[in-house]
Amino acid sequence: METGELEPRNLRNPGTTKPSTGGLSAEDRKVLENVSRFHEAHSKDDLPGPIIALCAGDKKKLAEPDGKWNATDSIINPSLPGKRLIWAAIGGDYYVVHYERGGIAHTFHVSVAKFTKNDTDTKLVWQPVGGPFKDYLAFVAGLRNGKLDDRFDYVH
Repeated sequence: METGELEPRNLRNPGTTKPSTGGLSAEDRKVLENVSRFHEAHSKDDLPGPIIALCAGDKKKLAEPDGKWNATDSIINPSLPGKRLIWAAIGGDYYVVHYERGGIAHTFHVSVAKFTKNDTDTKLVWQPVGGPFKDYLAFVAGLRNGKLDDRFDYVH
């Protein structure tokens, strides 16, 4: 197990040995690998609304890291979100949000977006699956070691 990984998880295609980062440009990858540029955030209150909306999807709700949420496909409380923040990292106008999604399959996602304070919309940069990663350093190690996959159109 890589340093910083919580536990290994199989992606939807467990036979895959080389997940893809093909949708991530070399320029954006270089920015993400510059760890000194980023600081972590552990609350959705630290994120602008459009970034939360990008990750939360149509329900517009994202649970806090220790918050209540619907982790399975058996919905106990329909007012609870189906996604939960693990952590986020902010570096200038780049936002990296790591979250988990409940349902039939419990999956881990990363949304990388650009957002400037004066804008109202985000620019989606990359949305792979992978993890869970305990922090931003573990995410970057996963990026370097092929632990993220963007080959399929996963539901985020």
